[in-house]
Amino acid sequence: MNLWHVTRMIAIKDVRIELRSRVVVNQVLPFAAIVMVLFAFALDNDAVVERVAPGLIWLATMFSLLVIVQRSFALEQADGALEALRVAGVRTAGIFLGKAAALSIQLLMLQIVLVLAAMVLYGAELHGDGAVLLVTVVLTATCGLACVGTIYGGLAAGARGRETLLPLLLLPVVAPVLIGATRATEAALETGGTTMREGWGWVALLTTFALLFGVGGSLAFGALVDDQ
Repeated sequence: MNLWHVTRMIAIKDVRIELRSRVVVNQVLPFAAIVMVLFAFALDNDAVVERVAPGLIWLATMFSLLVIVQRSFALEQADGALEALRVAGVRTAGIFLGKAAALSIQLLMLQIVLVLAAMVLYGAELHGDGAVLLVTVVLTATCGLACVGTIYGGLAAGARGRETLLPLLLLPVVAPVLIGATRATEAALETGGTTMREGWGWVALLTTFALLFGVGGSLAFGALVDDQ
């Protein structure tokens, strides 16, 4: 099978598992919603809440990313599915891209809910060109997060204490995404004084990040899996 066929099959497998288990709907979405609501009550100031809304969207996304990545690789590790794919000669680049694609789909579902929640809870507003910028930010940042999550999820999958190891490995690496996505979302929602031009500059950073980790993950994932 060629690379793209493997990618498609792995992505379909992971998405089907999620549709049947409904972990994102039943666990991750309520968790992210609770985070958003708690911050709304904790800050208790309309001006402050509206100002920090973009950061809270991506902070909730980061927390949820850890849950989704841990579950994705725990399933593979529990029944030896990842090792079986390797023994069968399936290309590791296709496994990486497929799992990253499935993770991206789950994160996109989550972020749609989070943006809507920010508009309802925090009074964030979206107008004109801001909508185009926000969609671009979500897509590029999601791709970067999915690639990093897949790399470090595979790295920590076979380690002892992976539940605590994964956040230690992942969070420092995704810090540029958190910063860039927050600033670009501020420009899209017109809440932080960031201009639209500056927002597109942050999008360029997010795109570079996604490309670097996408290419790097495709090349290195096989070695990471072999070491487990």
